[in-house]
Amino acid sequence: MPSSARRTLRALLTATTLTAAVLAGAPLAGAAPAQPAAAPSHPALLAATPPMGWNDWAHYQCDMNEQTITANADALVSSGLAAKGYTTVTVDDCWMTAQRDSGGHLVADATKFPHGMAWLGSYLHSRGLKFGIYEDAGSSTCGGYAGSGQPQGGGADHFAEDAADFAAWGVDYLKLDGCNVYTAAGQTQEQAYRQAYDAESAALAASGRAITFSESAPAYFQSGEWGNPSWFSVLGWVGGDGQLWREGYDIATYDSTNPNASRWSSVLSNYGYNRWIGRYEKPGNWNDPDFLIAGDGGLTDDESRSQVALWSMMSAPMILSSNVAQLTPAGLAALGNTDLIALDQDSLGRQAGVVSTDGSTDVLAKPLANGDRAVSVLNRTGSARSVSVALASVGLPSCTVSAKDLWSGASSTVSGSLTATVPAHGTAVWRLTPKGCATPVPTGQVTGNGAKCMDDSGSATTDGNPVILYACTGGANQRWTQPGDGTFRTLGKCLTAAGTSAGSSAVLSSCTGATAQSWTAQPDGTLVNAAASLCLDVYGGGTADGTKLDTWTCGANQANQAWSLPV
Repeated sequence: MPSSARRTLRALLTATTLTAAVLAGAPLAGAAPAQPAAAPSHPALLAATPPMGWNDWAHYQCDMNEQTITANADALVSSGLAAKGYTTVTVDDCWMTAQRDSGGHLVADATKFPHGMAWLGSYLHSRGLKFGIYEDAGSSTCGGYAGSGQPQGGGADHFAEDAADFAAWGVDYLKLDGCNVYTAAGQTQEQAYRQAYDAESAALAASGRAITFSESAPAYFQSGEWGNPSWFSVLGWVGGDGQLWREGYDIATYDSTNPNASRWSSVLSNYGYNRWIGRYEKPGNWNDPDFLIAGDGGLTDDESRSQVALWSMMSAPMILSSNVAQLTPAGLAALGNTDLIALDQDSLGRQAGVVSTDGSTDVLAKPLANGDRAVSVLNRTGSARSVSVALASVGLPSCTVSAKDLWSGASSTVSGSLTATVPAHGTAVWRLTPKGCATPVPTGQVTGNGAKCMDDSGSATTDGNPVILYACTGGANQRWTQPGDGTFRTLGKCLTAAGTSAGSSAVLSSCTGATAQSWTAQPDGTLVNAAASLCLDVYGGGTADGTKLDTWTCGANQANQAWSLPV
């Protein structure tokens, strides 16, 4: 099935309505972590940095076999990519038969994998690589093969047996998809997914082998770029079960009949939803916007470079899905860029925050473990653009830095603004080393419902001026700083709750140190006002330009009370 149709299918999935007949030939690539109230423990910090490697799905779909996997594994080694960290080789859907054997075990397709999966694991390990495998939390995989979950109608699952087999085969990484998950009477869909992913987590913990767990659960709950309460709820618990999680749509797959068909819009879409959810990420827990397709058909050289730069800024798993032996020179160079890999693998584990976005350019800033700061500028347009980014706008006011261009490798001393000409669909990226500067101040836009911005209405600085939701413009009245005292400041004034009762407006006022100007960011994305103990809220759940912001009783994962903050 075409990838666009697969993405539509995923958006419409429910655990009870998809059948194997509908899904035959339509596997959905995705993986992400899940958990319950008391999640099983795991070996100390698996995936302390984002996993790197290769997966067959986005290039081959089900048209793969043992030779496909070993040839790409060999190419990772011979190209030098394995030495740079791309070490986990994962076999996606369609590797097994539709039915289990008489003992209830999974069976590898003997035509595709004549030597079996234990042999494949040994082969990969002999090459200094790790072995990844695909399964599904439902009764069958997205392609209609044997799943690990409960059968439709209820019954015993196979999580424990399968985890034991994976461990015996030498598996190091499990990608667990989420098609055909059975929802029992009285359960919500989210409860069914949580039960299944929690069971897999427990099974892996009991397997006796450290297996990195990649879960697809969030992808089955997302709707649109900003999301919804169920999606935010799932994102809140997946990290207790696994180490990374797929959210949103599958990256567009390669079409061998039209190999140059553009896949750029898919890259932008996956970057788009991932950029807002950095609050869920930390060492051992990673947001996964899906595969790197840089250097494969469907992206220009500049688009390939952009994907690698953006994924690195977001500390995303760097799992390419391509014919490694046929990567374009530009794609191979971008994927092997050690400066970008260092951003992605930085031990601080912080996802970049959005400084500004205006529909033409996106500016991101990312703090790094040694005190450096990375900055990138994405040019969304079809023409080259000259860009200038003031150091103050990325949290480094009155500062001089050594700025290294991570494409050219050239360094320069900058005390005012970073400047560059960015090609169409390209991304400039620098690593900044401050020279005697003050501690960086989180600076940038505060994004809320509908992926719109917290905005000082009309850029006025009169005390009591309304703070509203508005389309993101990159303007100074949408640039907020967090100096560390609980305040959010723009244009020299503070975000203030006008009263302590629910429904009180959010306004801009002179900074006085009052508790009404103190806000605490919670793990679920809410901002709680110290004076009112209420949450910053988009009135009525609106997304229209000009919708007022107020304070209201904190709800459960409400999309209109979630905020993406600068870092």
